Amino acid sequence: MDEPTESGSPLSAGLYVVATPIGNLADLSFRALEVLRSCDAIACEDKRISSRLLNRYGIEKNLIPYHEHNERRQAGILADKIERGQAIALISDAGTPTVSDPGFRLVRECKRRDLPVSPIPGPSASLSALSASGLPSNAFTFVGFLPPKAAARRRFLENNRDSEQTQILFESTHRIEKLLSEVSEILGPDRVLCVARELTKLHEPILTGPAAQLVGLLARGSRKGEFVVIIAPASFVL
Repeated sequence: MDEPTESGSPLSAGLYVVATPIGNLADLSFRALEVLRSCDAIACEDKRISSRLLNRYGIEKNLIPYHEHNERRQAGILADKIERGQAIALISDAGTPTVSDPGFRLVRECKRRDLPVSPIPGPSASLSALSASGLPSNAFTFVGFLPPKAAARRRFLENNRDSEQTQILFESTHRIEKLLSEVSEILGPDRVLCVARELTKLHEPILTGPAAQLVGLLARGSRKGEFVVIIAPASFVL
């Protein structure tokens, strides 16, 4: 790989884990732009979604599908390309790859082969929501999506009823109302939560308050998009 980046330095062979916008396309960093413009190929979840971002910045690259259904096979293929001297950028549909998104197996394969892996930091829905939540951020646990079955979700909530760490999780539009009702029931109606969606977009509701109150607010509002739900420690009060 001998094409220079905008900073004037050639992009070395390796895997570049590139964070991309979670909503507002202007959130792509200058360094991420340099990598996407200078790499040999881009591994992405969905070509259609990634193309919208790349077209916005006039970037034309070979897009290689890399998603949960093919990542076991593609991890070895992409690592082979890096071993042959290519610079491969890994992006997800939105946010930081490998965080509740495909990428772990590719990074692990590169580590096994002692191939360079460079993080290109940027947007993250979980940290963005936490930073604007008003909830404690000195100690927190990111748990991703909870199990879809009610019994498993309830077991998680019961096991973490007395946690003194902030809990960050994702939830889909189809289960968000049920989840908040379960939180109110199991952790108590006064347990403080933050519920955020459509982060960085024109309308980005970030609601913080007692669980029972947020259940009512959610019922009256839009449920478009995926949600970040943050559960405050048991002893926290507003």
